[in-house]
Amino acid sequence: MRVLDPADMIGAAAARHGGRTALVGRDRTLTYAELDAAVGRVAAGLSEHGVRPGERVSLFSENRWEWVAAYHGILRAGCVVNPVNAMLTAPELAVVVEDCGSAVLLASGTCIERVGAVLPGGVRLVVSFDDAPTGVLRFADLFGDGPADWDSCAARPRDLCGISYTSGTTGHPKGAMQAREALLLNWVYTAAMHARSSVDVVLTALPLPHVYGNCAVNSALLTGATVVIEPRFDATRMLGLVAEHGVTMIEGVPAMYSMMLDALATTATDFTTVTRCTVGGQTISDAVVQAWEQATGAPLLELWGMTELSGLATTHAAHAPSARGSIGVAFPGTEVRVASLDDVTVDAPEGADGELMVRGPLVTLGYYGNETATRETIEPDGWLHTGDIARRRGAHFYIVDRLKDMILSGGYNVYPAEIERVLAGHPDVAVVGVGRVPDPRLGEVAHAYVVPAQGREPDPDAILAFARTQLAPYKVPKAVHVMAALPTTASGKIRRRGLTPPT
Repeated sequence: MRVLDPADMIGAAAARHGGRTALVGRDRTLTYAELDAAVGRVAAGLSEHGVRPGERVSLFSENRWEWVAAYHGILRAGCVVNPVNAMLTAPELAVVVEDCGSAVLLASGTCIERVGAVLPGGVRLVVSFDDAPTGVLRFADLFGDGPADWDSCAARPRDLCGISYTSGTTGHPKGAMQAREALLLNWVYTAAMHARSSVDVVLTALPLPHVYGNCAVNSALLTGATVVIEPRFDATRMLGLVAEHGVTMIEGVPAMYSMMLDALATTATDFTTVTRCTVGGQTISDAVVQAWEQATGAPLLELWGMTELSGLATTHAAHAPSARGSIGVAFPGTEVRVASLDDVTVDAPEGADGELMVRGPLVTLGYYGNETATRETIEPDGWLHTGDIARRRGAHFYIVDRLKDMILSGGYNVYPAEIERVLAGHPDVAVVGVGRVPDPRLGEVAHAYVVPAQGREPDPDAILAFARTQLAPYKVPKAVHVMAALPTTASGKIRRRGLTPPT
């Protein structure tokens, strides 16, 4: 029996669900048969333009149906797909594209306009999803006839098929190499754990280049579900789409759920069709989880993953008892442990803080062209350092915070996520982020930045008093700043390094 390959996934879904709606975008809706045909034409077009199996092809665009067709067309052509953050500037794009040696760039007109006419070194073909400037091929003109010159039967599970770059917040971005089986298993396990099926309608504004957004969409398409993709997150519009399309699942990061809850104050929404939602990317306040579940009547399933795992590695199962505050249990065939901070070869005691580590087929093949970083991140026996501080209770894992975000204040370890979870429970707060500020006496101190809930005027002193009732004195922020908005990453997570006190 032939093992399904990522390149075959859309074709297999179309064979089972050809007439069903696959994608709903802002400007076009496609059935599975139509999506499969578009994927085939992209693959054939790449082949006809001299793009050979194994070559890198970069994908640089906001969420839209063309992104999905191009992604799977690249895979079907036997090429290595390089999904690029649509918010990158021209110099940042050049770093990524030149590092992985991409030969082709498929992009939206907006992204092409932003980066200008100067192409990153090595790129010989640029394709625009929109009107094309001189020297750029239109997406519709890329389409070719007949099958691509590649047979997925020849592919092996550990062959390279994707390179996704880390955010680069601590320096030069690194390209995590994705094996074929890592992508496919992530889609399969996510679909199984979340009980996705062809009756589902999944709503997401998660950016497709991010592994969470990629997995959310592809695990749904694997099962024949309908996916409603938004090019950008807008809380009020998302709530309106729920009833319009009979949405059964919503996918997002914590800040998205906080903003949708805030929008519910002025936007009536019928959640009758919603049966479960997922949240990942950052830790989420228990107060936000409770408020969302009360408003929707649907469980909010916490999950966890990272670029180096091609998506998820732990999650709550749709029909399993919830362990509130945890990121769930390990995927099948995936080993997850909490290692001692003093000795990585030793497990931390149950309930104690340690570094979350993962081993198994989801783990990256390494960082492209960067053996030093690969050796620093993956132990010789295959264990991946995640950089997350976690605890284990039974089979469930609980994220404390990112190791690099920890604040060392007067000799105490202070975790921003713990403070954020508390302050998110204050009725005047819609969104909260916590960052570090240098301090001459304590070394570092925590500052909190809050966005007001609709119709509320937060009092920083009152919020600090609230914090003192639930946090040890050394964890209480030094100051609270009321902000109109907080900086976020492309995936919608709060960018803590962008939090600075107003001047």
